[in-house]
Amino acid sequence: MTINIDLLKLEDIAITAGNAIMQFRSDGFNKEQKNDGSPVTEADLAADQIINDGLAALVPSIPAITEETFALQNDQYPEQYWCVDPLDGTKGFINGGKDFTVNIALIDQRYPVLGVIYAPAMGVLWGGADGRAWKRSAPPSPTMTLQQMGEAKPITVRDAQLVKPDVVATKAHRSPQLERWIQTIDAGDAIAVGSSLKFCTIAEGDADLYPRMGPTMEWDTAAGQAILEAAGGQMVNPEGNRFSYGKPGRLNGYFTATARLQDTIPSHWLPPQD
Repeated sequence: MTINIDLLKLEDIAITAGNAIMQFRSDGFNKEQKNDGSPVTEADLAADQIINDGLAALVPSIPAITEETFALQNDQYPEQYWCVDPLDGTKGFINGGKDFTVNIALIDQRYPVLGVIYAPAMGVLWGGADGRAWKRSAPPSPTMTLQQMGEAKPITVRDAQLVKPDVVATKAHRSPQLERWIQTIDAGDAIAVGSSLKFCTIAEGDADLYPRMGPTMEWDTAAGQAILEAAGGQMVNPEGNRFSYGKPGRLNGYFTATARLQDTIPSHWLPPQD
């Protein structure tokens, strides 16, 4: 589909949410635990409100499904909707790290067609739509503006290295199953980054493969997939099919995200059946 949305305004919404997150980092914040045991902070909730309000003003006809407003009992499956994680990497944010992001994606007919990811502690924004991916960067600031971030520079994946591929994976503890899979892949360099930055690393051409077996939610991956695909990469399920959205409970299964492949994905790169 051709995206008929003001991308600059969408980027501005992500930056505004990022500024609020950075302000909480400076001033301090309260945190609680959700029913699933994961943490939520005032920064998550403030960013969620900013994004919801911004998207409603930008395109009133498209609903938003966000991590902080999602309720399983009220879940609906519209053909087109925003899929949002207002603060991806909350644990890293709480612990003072930089690997946290604002993720906004547009889903159309079960696939992500537009994505924006903003890393406010790094001062970097990535976007992807209509077969075009880009990056903006500037020294991080809690009062960042789109104008300060300057020109959008195009990014693209590299041709995937089939021998000793460079693998990007989570910074957190890796399961024995994931370690075995990475050994089967016979990886070259291992690049450890958090949150949705793993997708951005491949989209920029700095890695070949992101194998994932741990649990993720759809709002964790949608924006990253959109940017990766716009940059020429792909994300597939264990059957080798394009990863889709609208799953029960919004819970993702295993997946692999890769750089550009000239042929079919190697069978040992495909995730095991979950």
